[in-house]
Amino acid sequence: MKRPNGMDYHPRLLSGMPDVTALQRLRDAGVAALLYGPPGTGKTSVVEAAFNDCLTVQGDGDTVVADLVGDYTKTPDGDFVFVHGPLVRAMRAGVPLFIDDATLIPPTVLAVVYPAMDGRREIIVKANGGEVVKAEPGFYVVAGHNPGVHGAILTDALSSRFSVHIQVSSDYALAEQLGVDKKAVRVARNLATRQEKGEIGWAPQLRELLAFKKLADAWDLDAAAGNLVGIAPEEDRVTVAAVVRDVFGKTVTPLALGARITTKP
Repeated sequence: MKRPNGMDYHPRLLSGMPDVTALQRLRDAGVAALLYGPPGTGKTSVVEAAFNDCLTVQGDGDTVVADLVGDYTKTPDGDFVFVHGPLVRAMRAGVPLFIDDATLIPPTVLAVVYPAMDGRREIIVKANGGEVVKAEPGFYVVAGHNPGVHGAILTDALSSRFSVHIQVSSDYALAEQLGVDKKAVRVARNLATRQEKGEIGWAPQLRELLAFKKLADAWDLDAAAGNLVGIAPEEDRVTVAAVVRDVFGKTVTPLALGARITTKP
């Protein structure tokens, strides 16, 4: 199975069926889903694999209503025209809208989406003269949430709009199948267990493990292990370094430039 960018996607089981099938059934039933889990676990991947026609909004604390519904833009001849945003385009095309990092978006901004999700299936674009936009069949909203990320707030209003909450964790077995060094996967599993116990706040996810493999292939295993320590949050770095040392059997340090290379005359 391919994602729109051409990368392979490896489905995982969700309620006894492939995750992509499960999401597609939720779309058919009109049941909005919220995917939650640490960054890099594959939330975007499963959405793109399930809905190759979806439009995406990357949320953050600076997201405003115009980023969703659209805004006026100046044309080359000096006029101003209203350009519709991804929410309006998805509604009119009858395609899914993926709101990534939805819980970073200010609640008052995200509220513009709610009328499109409930029985009304329409929104009013106040900035464009009160234009009424109705959702065509097939329009569907799915969102991503990264618990623990600074600024991420799962409000009651947002939670209630998404009837299905699906936890997305890293598939460490897949990491091994994709050629990630087994020691690196062991480090990730160890740290994930510590994270679940509340001992640390960070553990490498699939994204970091795939980057580990690329760096190990480009340089070597020691450099990749050192980088694993270097990308850990400062408050967890000592623990990460200790786990890497125990698994790899040597002490590694974060990547850093060394002495200047001198050229002999």
